[in-house]
Amino acid sequence: MRLPADSLGYALQASARLVAEVLDGANLTDGFERMQQAHPDWAEGTRGAVRDLAWSTLREYGRGDAVLRHLLHAPPPSFVRALLLVAVHRLGQRPEQAHTVVDQAVQAVAAEMPGMRGMVNAVLRNALRQKASWADWIGVDEAARHAHPRWWLERLRRSHPERWEAVLDAGNQHPPMALRVNRRRMTVDEALAMLQQAGVPGHRLENDAVLLERPVAVARLPGHGEGLLSVQDAGAQWAARLLDARDGERVLDACAAPGGKSAHLLERADVDLLALELDPQRAERIGRNLARLGLAAQVRVADCRDLHAWWDGRPFDRILADVPCSASGVARRHPDIKWLRRDEDIGRFAAQQAEILDALWQTLAPDGTMLYVTCSVFDEENRLQIARFRARHGDAEQLPIDNRPDCQLFPNAEHDGFYFALLRKSR
Repeated sequence: MRLPADSLGYALQASARLVAEVLDGANLTDGFERMQQAHPDWAEGTRGAVRDLAWSTLREYGRGDAVLRHLLHAPPPSFVRALLLVAVHRLGQRPEQAHTVVDQAVQAVAAEMPGMRGMVNAVLRNALRQKASWADWIGVDEAARHAHPRWWLERLRRSHPERWEAVLDAGNQHPPMALRVNRRRMTVDEALAMLQQAGVPGHRLENDAVLLERPVAVARLPGHGEGLLSVQDAGAQWAARLLDARDGERVLDACAAPGGKSAHLLERADVDLLALELDPQRAERIGRNLARLGLAAQVRVADCRDLHAWWDGRPFDRILADVPCSASGVARRHPDIKWLRRDEDIGRFAAQQAEILDALWQTLAPDGTMLYVTCSVFDEENRLQIARFRARHGDAEQLPIDNRPDCQLFPNAEHDGFYFALLRKSR
């Protein structure tokens, strides 16, 4: 049985496959890219519906799981459980569509596993009968109430006792969409006028990022294909500004893929840029992004910790160390992170970050600056990491950022969560 590609049932079926893969340990973004490649004929509406259902279901997975625990007497096959999670999420978001959602979910399971249609129909109808109890089922479980794993809650409480709930709430929202203007090609005011004329209104933020009133498909962005604009979170756009590379300087972007921050550095100044990336496929994306923007840099595939593999001994004036991390500050954009990460992963990330910092520090010129960046909100990867680094390196001076020792951005309506620390090497 093949469902029409423009039907809700088709979107439920495809998104359930993605959710099932994630719950089995797979990466959501990679899975969605593979699915798109397998369906090159998808209309934009189909692509958007599948993506929205999968991403939204996983943002609120803890809540959906709490509801299903009261409705299921035995664990069903992974696809069926994922389909029920997607359907329960849709019922919660669109109660006026209850009859359609149940009908289309039954159609979706019939197309995949016909023998389970009766079970799915019964569970969802029971869910509707007991919908008044959902809030109680969710409310008694703190992890379900906040839609984050318990270890995540505990870490946030320790790191940010005054704002942990606001951070969690922001992590459950749809992320904003921001653009970076290629300063070599047009001004921000010109870009805003171009977007307004195309029916894509936005406004300028403090760091010249353009925040759109609502997200749109990249295909709708005027000038994107011509390299006038790039999609980049407004918080991420602070990195190039804070590093503040100048014309003629030698600059290293040590963990560069997909290339947004490298491009921003090149848009702001005529620098000699080396972009390193460990993964060959991700390194190719750097080259493609730079080519679209009309920019040039040396891109190499290498582990930045292995200096013998890539460093020629010439020191860098500026280093951007946008290190691998938990990505806890961008979990709303990559909601599988919440459910795939484990508490012990944070210590492993911190150890890797320390290795990267120690290696890169050797390549920085005296009086040069390094910007340490994570998209994390956990102190072990941020403030405590920098404190330990400075204890190991007496020649490291921490420079203030906006009259503060460092800068922790929390996810909000304008940007994702990022951490920045600026370090200078003494002569």
